[in-house]
Amino acid sequence: MKVHATPLDGLLLIEPQVHRDARGYFLETHHQGRYAEAGVVGPFVQDNLSYSVKGTLRGLHAQLAPHAQGKLVRAVDGELFDVAVDVRRGSPTFGRWYGTVLSGANMHQLWVPPGFAHGFCVLSERVHVEYKCTDYYAPAHEIVIRWDDPEIGVGWPAGERLLSPRDAAAPRLSELLDRLPAY
Repeated sequence: MKVHATPLDGLLLIEPQVHRDARGYFLETHHQGRYAEAGVVGPFVQDNLSYSVKGTLRGLHAQLAPHAQGKLVRAVDGELFDVAVDVRRGSPTFGRWYGTVLSGANMHQLWVPPGFAHGFCVLSERVHVEYKCTDYYAPAHEIVIRWDDPEIGVGWPAGERLLSPRDAAAPRLSELLDRLPAY
């Protein structure tokens, strides 16, 4: 696998090695030893699968201590624009975002470490997104940040937006400062 550092400390783009032939393909989507050497630290305790239709925008979501989650995200089928935002107060990249296309075709993964908010926008007609989490879902420790917060300025692809009521009404990052972890 190839591991690419991003401009945000700890956030990694991973290109798994894909073995293709006339029958199809095979790849490892996680190998504890190799991923740990690359900086993807588990253990992973929960796997999630999400199905969404074109234009769906989910996020920006994060879980905070003591249940902060790291996520290893990939599109199994379809294509999405995946985004992570550094929400670690005091980090040199606090409030900055990174986005990349994840798809069933490119098979890339994004490692979103604890201390980052995560979201995605569906580019294809549908997408199946699978992600491994380092902690269990704990609603009392979750924050939701407005997807179009102008202070963050995510460059979402143009198009229709299908949002949950919770995501549509989310506060800006600046309104959540007292809840954010220190770096």
